[in-house]
Order: sequence, then C-alpha cells, then structure tokens
Amino acid sequence: MSYLTIRWRSGLLPGAVAMLASMSSPRTPLTRLLTVLLAGLLAGLVLAVAALPGNLLAGIATKAVLGAFDDLPAALRTPATPQRSYLYANDGKTLLTTFYDVNRTDVPLAEIAPTLRQAIVAAEDRRFYSHGGADLRGMARALVANVTGGGTAQGGSTLTMQYVRNVLKTDPTATAEQRQAATEQTVGRKLQEIRYATELEKTLSKDEILNRYLNIAYFGSGAYGVAAASQRYFGKAPADLTLAESALLAGLVQSPDAYSPIDGDQDAALNRRGYVLDSMVATGAITAAQADAARAEKLTLHPTAQPNGCTATASADAGFFCDYLRRWWLEQPAFGATAQEREQSLRRGGYTVVTSLDPDVQATAVAEARKVYPADDARALPIAAVEPGTGRVLALAVNREYGVGDGQTVNPLVSGGGSIAGYQAGSTFKLFTMLAALENGRTLSTGFDSPSRLTTRFPAEGEASCDGRWCPANANPARMDGYRMMWDGFGRSVNTYFVWLEEQVGPAKVVEMAQRLGITFRAPADADLAAHDADDWGAFTLGVSATTPLDLANAYATVAAEGTYCAPTPVVSVTAPDGTTVPVGQPACKQVLTPDVARAATDAARCPVGQQSAYGQCNGSTAGGVDRIVGRPVAGKTGSSEQNATETFVGFTPQVAVAGIAANPDDPSDAVGAAVQGEVITAVARTIRTAVDGQQVRDFTAPSRELVGNPQRPTPRPSPSAPQPDEGFPSDLLRWLQNRRG
Repeated sequence: MSYLTIRWRSGLLPGAVAMLASMSSPRTPLTRLLTVLLAGLLAGLVLAVAALPGNLLAGIATKAVLGAFDDLPAALRTPATPQRSYLYANDGKTLLTTFYDVNRTDVPLAEIAPTLRQAIVAAEDRRFYSHGGADLRGMARALVANVTGGGTAQGGSTLTMQYVRNVLKTDPTATAEQRQAATEQTVGRKLQEIRYATELEKTLSKDEILNRYLNIAYFGSGAYGVAAASQRYFGKAPADLTLAESALLAGLVQSPDAYSPIDGDQDAALNRRGYVLDSMVATGAITAAQADAARAEKLTLHPTAQPNGCTATASADAGFFCDYLRRWWLEQPAFGATAQEREQSLRRGGYTVVTSLDPDVQATAVAEARKVYPADDARALPIAAVEPGTGRVLALAVNREYGVGDGQTVNPLVSGGGSIAGYQAGSTFKLFTMLAALENGRTLSTGFDSPSRLTTRFPAEGEASCDGRWCPANANPARMDGYRMMWDGFGRSVNTYFVWLEEQVGPAKVVEMAQRLGITFRAPADADLAAHDADDWGAFTLGVSATTPLDLANAYATVAAEGTYCAPTPVVSVTAPDGTTVPVGQPACKQVLTPDVARAATDAARCPVGQQSAYGQCNGSTAGGVDRIVGRPVAGKTGSSEQNATETFVGFTPQVAVAGIAANPDDPSDAVGAAVQGEVITAVARTIRTAVDGQQVRDFTAPSRELVGNPQRPTPRPSPSAPQPDEGFPSDLLRWLQNRRG
C-alpha cells in the first residue's frame, strides 16, 4: 500500500482538507497563519507525489483509487448528453423550430475554430496536453492561491475533470440525486472525478476529450456547448469565430452567468477576454501583437434566440403542423416505451427531423384562410394538404395563430384530437356511398328518378318523418330533382339520389368504406353509431359525422392514388445524432380499393368542379370555378351542413388532395353561412394550384366500361344550366338526427 493511501486512510488528509473547508472569514491572524502552514504542508505533499516517476505514480493511483475503463459510468464511456432536436420543412433547409430542455448540439472538432480550441486550453488547462487527466501541480497551485486569498478563486480541475463533472451532472439516464451529487464539494467526489478523468485519458485521445468538453460546457445565457454558444452570442457557426470572439467565449466557462455579455456584466466579460488572450500568448498560441489587435476590437454581439417548441415556430406559420408532428411523435415506439420517454427523446435526443411540410403550400394555405377570416375571428378555415401515394402531409394551415396568448389557440383545429372531434363536412361524404356502390356491383350509370323528398326505410319522428319514416329532401329541387346517374348526382349534389343509393347498398357498407379510407369517428355519438347502429345510419351519406380537414383530404387522396391508402405522416426522415436514420414515418400504404373503382369515382368527381368526365356525362357543378383556377385535370366535392353551419370543399389532382372546412370550432350553432362557400372553394383551389405548380400535368385514368355501364338517360327535366352552390340539406334533418341519437 502506498504512502499516499496510508495517510489518506489514516485520516490526515481528509482531516486537513475538512479543516481548510471549515475556516471562514474573517480570520484571526492565528487562523490565517495556521491555514497558510497547513496549505503549504498539503501543497508540498501533492507536489511530492507529483514529482514521483510517472510509472510509479500510475501504479500507486491504480491501486489506490482507480478502476478500469469498463467500470466507468455508461454516460462517460458513451456520452448521452442532451441535445436539441431540429425540425425542418421538406426542403431540409427551412427551420421550423427546435425542441430542447438543454440548448445544445454536438459538432465535430473540425467544425470548431482552432482559435477557440486554443483559447479554452489556455484559459482552463494550460497543461492539458501533458498531464494524464489530473494535474497535481495545478491542484497544489490552486490550493495555495485559494487559501492565501491570492486573487480569483482557482479550482485546480483539468479540462478532463471538468468534462467528467459536466457529464455526470447532466446525464439524462441518472436520477436527480445522482446529478446533484456530481457537483457536491466533498473530498470523495473530487477523488472520484480524478479517477474517472485518469481512466478517460487512457482510452480517449486528447482531441476527443477536448471535443467532448467543448460540446457540453455551459457558456451562459442558456447555451450549452460551442454550437449553441456561437449562435446565441454571435449568430454564427463555431467554425466561423474570430480570435476575439473565441477568447470571449472561452472566458465565459469559469463563471457563465457573471461574465455573459447578454445576461451578465459586459465589462467583466471583456476583462476576462483580455485574460484569455494573455494566456494564449503565454502558451504560444498567438503573438502579443495578435492579442493586442483582438483586445482592441469592440464587442459586437448578434444575439440569436433559439426557438423552442411549437409556440415558437420560426417560419411558415407552422404551429399547428408542429403540434400534429409532436402528437405523432408521442405515438412512435421507436422513441421510447412511454409517451413521457418519447417526449424526452424529442427534447433531449438531438434528432434532425425533415418534415413533410411544403413551405410554399403552407404559406398559400395560410394566406388563403386569412382572406376568408382574419386571425382573431371566432370562425376558422382549417386547410389540410396531403400527397396521394405517400400520405405525407404537405400543409396544415388555418387563419388562427398557434399559441397560448390572447386570441391564440393550441387546439388541433386541422388534424383533430384533444377537444376537437371535427366538423360536419356535408355532401363530401357522398363519395363513400358512391365507392361502396361501385364496389358492390353498381355502375356509374346507375340511375334513379330523384324526387324532391324521399321516404326511406329508416324510422323517424317529427318534421323529418313521413308516416314514421325518415324522408330527406333535396336542397334545390329545381336543379336536383329528376333522373340522375352517379355523374350528375354527384356533380349536382343530389341528396335524394345518394340517400337512395346508400339504402340500396346498405349504410353499414358506406360507414365501413369511410373508415377504410381513414375517416376517424372522434365524437362519441358518431363512434357509437358506427360501432352499433351503422346499418340504420341513413343520414351518414349527407355528412352528419364530424371529421377533420386532414382526414377528409387523406380519404380523397386515397381515391387520387387509385385506391392506395397511406397513413398520414408528418415526416420525410428522422436522423439520430450519430447519423443513422430512424425507421419511422416512411409511407405506410395498402390497397383498399381496386384501381378501377377509384378511377370510376374520380370520373364522377370531375363533375362538381366544372370539368367533364371521360364519358361526357357531367351536366352540372357546384364548384365550377375550380377548373379555371387550377388549370389542369382536377376533381372534388363541395359540402354544406345543416343550415350552412359549416361549408366544405375538398379537391384533388393525381399529385395532391386539399380539404378546407369553414366552421366555428367553439360554437357549432354559429353558422358560417352559404355565402362563404365560394371563398372556401377558391382558397382550396388556389392551394392546389400552388402545390402542383412546376409539376408535370397528369390526367386521371378513365375507368373501364365494366364500371361505366350503359349511360342511357330518359329525357331530363328542365333545369338551370349555370352552376349553383351546394345548399346542404333541409333544416328538419338535424332535429331528426338529434332525436335518433337519444
């Protein structure tokens, strides 16, 4: 057993250190004298140990206090230091926001200015490249200086020891008590620090230790690591720092809060910068002339606040999209076993997330929504855009502002969730009836002489009852009544045609079709009807179930992709800090319709937007202006709910599907009115136009003759030729539905 170990275990050194620690000012002349003598004794002992031959000292240390590298905490062997995660738009360049508990990002040593590396060594550990992790001479010097009051307090810790302390006090895998113990002023903690530092030096190169230190050190003003500090103080990357800037940052680590030129004392920061420059001269890193030139530079700051979370999105009004991504993230097992672990991985995991958001489409959708309603309006126009064939969400926009301030909201108005079940989308649900009918043997030529009012098999009471049966009516008999097939039944939005068609195929099959295409029943009453009474849900085809623009856009995107349903996803890629790709968010698609059924429904959906079907059967529309705005093959459907409480339009091309629903999210009784439907149509159409701008013009594939059937019509009744707005369904329907639901 070594002499040092014997004296330590006998209690001499711990007792002496404890004596020093217990002495407080003001001191009497006697205590000061005793302190100096004791300090000299300890310093002499430390220096004596330091003077031992290197191999002998290493042997003593190993037997006394050191273990193997494998015995070190995992955080020191494989750093798990918290880093912020970045969210970018789909171009990989437009920063949307970042998430962090600790503002830091690792960068390799090659991306850190050499002047900063030299400055840190000169300021904090001049013997860094010569000691083995613990600088005993430096500790002795610091001990004497501190006891005798020789200027600024000195710690005697090497960069390696500081790195150990920083890792242990920020280790995300440790408990709060363990992190607190890493900074306790005890002899045991100091010895452990020395042990860990010495072991690290045996395994890691000096440059690797320096790199790790620079990536974890705290530089004040919330910035951890040089990447965050460079951005926070100077708005630049650490590779671009000047000598003066490097010296200033290096000077901050001794007392970050006091020296921070943003939150602390600028004069103190400049004085400390001067000290670092002098130290760099002393180490030979720079010349005296270079130091003088840097010292003469004025302090020029460019403070950059790093956005944190969805309420601080940096661009594209992407708060609602960001919120959707965060909710999606919390459901991904790849980021942890629980929602809490996944939240922590987002805020501390250092991921780079390239989202699916298209900045141009998002900007257009937001601008168009705000043309309809201002940001502070109680009414809202949420708009969602989805890419067919991938499910990637290109935009989630609304006129409202995302946030917790006055007039703002964090409710997921576009995607649904939380308190948002959605909004009635009216006749847009007729698509699901048409698909179910086509899938079950009907053709596009299926004809019916649609009356103004249709008596169904579904029981009803009150004004919506005809001899005890539900009897819905056409909103505009003059242009809706008469013999209709799927093309003009869909184009003119004929209620009685689609209620009849739903009755023929069975409401349960229509409800199942909607679910197959991604419609989620978030309202408890809707979910109950779908689960237990779907075959009697006759009004389902008229869009009485709550939905969201995102669900609706994705359902229509499935038709645009010729029957391929893709789960909506907000990401293109997620990359871990080590550069590996996390296998999440990739298109998850399956064929839920035969391509021919989807093509047939698309052919009929050309009618509402003022275009012509492949078989020339369109003869009326409810959104004829879409054709002129988009200027390429497009399809879609309008929808109005009871008394025009909401107004909806969803349109699609082979490359994008966009849905918008005007509503009052907080008061369904506040009807937006029929007049706004044209504005909703225009907003969605212009968003489609932006989404396909610059892309190849693609036409829809015509359906087979098998699904077309024999489109022979009797002589039609006279009807207006000009497009008319979709006016929803009769006012007595909602009362019937309310009675039906209980």
